[in-house]
Amino acid sequence: MKLEGKVAIVTGAASGMGKAIAQLFAKEGAKVVVSDIHEEGQQAVVKEITENGGTAIGITANVANKEHVERLIDETVQTFGSLDILVNNAGIMDNFVPAADVTDEWWEKVFAVNTTSVMRATRKALSIFLAKKSGVIINIASVGGLNGSRAGAAYTASKHAVIGLTKNVGFQYAKEGIRCNAIAPGGVSTNIGTTITDPHPFGMERATAGASLNPRTGEAEEIAKIALFLASDDSSFVNGAVIVADAGWTAY
Repeated sequence: MKLEGKVAIVTGAASGMGKAIAQLFAKEGAKVVVSDIHEEGQQAVVKEITENGGTAIGITANVANKEHVERLIDETVQTFGSLDILVNNAGIMDNFVPAADVTDEWWEKVFAVNTTSVMRATRKALSIFLAKKSGVIINIASVGGLNGSRAGAAYTASKHAVIGLTKNVGFQYAKEGIRCNAIAPGGVSTNIGTTITDPHPFGMERATAGASLNPRTGEAEEIAKIALFLASDDSSFVNGAVIVADAGWTAY
């Protein structure tokens, strides 16, 4: 088992990529904290993991809330004694709203979930990782963080910021035994589309202009396997990197 004895937090783990990551980490021996804003789905994942012989607990948290993020990590350490792996997976889409129409409120909401939460969880985890000179952070970014129009202005900017933060943390703490990497998925079959409530016609038309070039839609389990690689010692020389997983979509 590649994560035997490790303690991992996965945010946004009630469904989709977060769920697949939590399940795979548990299968590989990690003690997993399944965290999500949706308690019912979160507990279903915990139940599934434990019924399959894994170790998991659920901690409900809204990652846009600073106190929730800090409590999530504090309760993890109280329960399992430490923290070894942080997966910042929780995220929302932005209704494809273009820059001319984005409101301050919408911009701040998207950044709160997609970017500020990553900073706060990373900041809190680093206080633990620095003390023991080890730790792994995995951020779920997006090909939207590497390209200009896979979503609206807020989502695009928020994911670019996550990639910048990933590189900054990876380099700055490299000599402290800490690694920070990101995965940039393309189109993956998850329920993040449910966070799109009222798509902006112009923004959506522009953002989906290259959709026909996408070779295929990925599965959450495919992203989980990359996360396992980054969480394990198999990737000991990988730091500050962004792994693109999109079937070649952005290679065109």
